[in-house]
Amino acid sequence: MDSNDGLLADWRGRALELEALAGRAVIGQARALRLITTAVFARGHVLLQGDVGVGKTTLLRSVARLIGGAFGRTEGTVDLMPADLVYHTHINTDGRPQVDPGPLTEHGDDLAIFFFNEINRARPQVHALLLRVMAERSLTAFNREFRFPHLLVFADRNRVEREETFDISAAARDRFMMEIAIDAPASDADRRALMFDPRYHDTDALVGELPFGMLPYRELGTVAAAVQHGIQASDALRDYALHLWRATGAPADYGVALEQADTRDLMLAGASPRGMSLMLRAARTAAWLDGRSYATPEDLRAVFYETIAHRLCLQPVYELRRTEIIDALMDGIVSRVAAP
Repeated sequence: MDSNDGLLADWRGRALELEALAGRAVIGQARALRLITTAVFARGHVLLQGDVGVGKTTLLRSVARLIGGAFGRTEGTVDLMPADLVYHTHINTDGRPQVDPGPLTEHGDDLAIFFFNEINRARPQVHALLLRVMAERSLTAFNREFRFPHLLVFADRNRVEREETFDISAAARDRFMMEIAIDAPASDADRRALMFDPRYHDTDALVGELPFGMLPYRELGTVAAAVQHGIQASDALRDYALHLWRATGAPADYGVALEQADTRDLMLAGASPRGMSLMLRAARTAAWLDGRSYATPEDLRAVFYETIAHRLCLQPVYELRRTEIIDALMDGIVSRVAAP
């Protein structure tokens, strides 16, 4: 076993431990936890979607505590401005105006996770600032450049309320490696526990039970690079990924047929090169978490929906029915594109 193999084996154990520990605080979310663990070790930003009160914030606080580093957070509101992420002004105890760093800048390069709650309540100008931070992990303010080399951005959007909300642009959606749905637990046992077990009623205590910084967050980038170089992808798998990509833009060419739409006129744009690159990063990480040194078609399919669905742009006539169409489209692509 070479040094890289030893590093990956050691860190795989740590990754699975993180997943198990976070599962103590958030029950009934095994798939979401695996996807978030995948994103953490693939170094990809995540957009969460779910109803109010299903545990999105508790899940992220749990992961952030286990990773260590600083945790920043802001709430999306209709009057939030880009500058509010960078600094805030107030009257200090001496009665004088004072300018302090905002949630993005107050922790400097220790910022490990930034959570943007209800991102679709914020204006597009705020999204634009966040785009630079996500793409470049840097920000210029106070005549200096702030760098965030260890940063992952998590955001959630309110899918229930429509008033005072803004659509997230295709460019903004494309910056997120994954969009992960967080739903209420399906099993009656988990639902009973959430209702009747007092342990789950105090989220501060629940998160506080977890060990802080069990993963050295400053080393995650090095481990992620080792995973990408250490997990192999065969020529057959590369061809399969290429056909999946082509099918996102021209599903009819692969025999995908939907009751809800004519697939010949459905797509405005398929997945972007960035999107497919992020999908392969996630698939390699998924293979590593499963203990393999090579990626398989199952690894691609395991992350295909979460890494690609939110990037696809439908023709405007179909966009209003996006929710009902996109699931069938993704299922159709997976079923019609032949796997090696």
